[in-house]
Amino acid sequence: MRYWVYMLECADGGFYVGSHRGERPEERVAQHDYGIDPSAWTYSRRPVTLVWLCEYPTPQDAISVERKLKGWSRAKKQALIAGKYTVLPDLARRRTHSQGPRAAKQVVRPRPRSSS
Repeated sequence: MRYWVYMLECADGGFYVGSHRGERPEERVAQHDYGIDPSAWTYSRRPVTLVWLCEYPTPQDAISVERKLKGWSRAKKQALIAGKYTVLPDLARRRTHSQGPRAAKQVVRPRPRSSS
C-alpha cells in the first residue's frame, strides 16, 4: 500500500490539503474535480488542480503531514509548492510573532466588590 499527501489549488485560489492511500492518487484528485460529494469542501470550488504531491512510508506519517500542512499559512503552502524549502522556517517564525487578533492578550479586570 502507498500513502500520499496532496495539495489542490481550487478555482477560488484556495488550497485544499488531503491524503490518499492507494496506488493512484490522481484518481482521488479526479473525484474532487468531478464533484462526487456535494458536501465536500472542494465541491463548490471546482475545478481543482493538483499542485503538490508527496508519498510517505506509513499512514501515520501521511496523516501527520496532512494535519501540519492544514495549519500552515497560505504563504508557507505557496513556498512548499514552489520548492522553496529554505524559506519555510522563516515563514513559520513570522506567523508566530503575528500581532493579529489571536496574538492580543486578554486583559482581565477584577470585579468591584459589593458592600454587603
